[in-house]
Amino acid sequence: MNGMNMGKMMQKARKMQQKMQAEQAEIEKSEFVGKAPEDMVTVTFTGDRKMKDMNVKPDAIDPDDPDMLSDLVISAVNDALGKIEKDTQDKMGQYTKGMNIPGM
Repeated sequence: MNGMNMGKMMQKARKMQQKMQAEQAEIEKSEFVGKAPEDMVTVTFTGDRKMKDMNVKPDAIDPDDPDMLSDLVISAVNDALGKIEKDTQDKMGQYTKGMNIPGM
């Protein structure tokens, strides 16, 4: 490879890195809402996987069945995290196709 081709390759790599960083920043600023069945519990996460809100309907609180509330919270959290993962794959996957990168 001559220097000209290497320079162009490095320039393309820098542009791709900048695009990837911009996409990642956009994901991290986004909000993702996860819901349990019948919207009994809803949670809101930021794209960097930090929970910022949770709403529980009064019907979800049964003092005789605390495990139900736990299950609803887990369901809502997993739903939100799944949406973050999907959005990350949709946006970042274009840059990592063909690469074996764990977590992408």
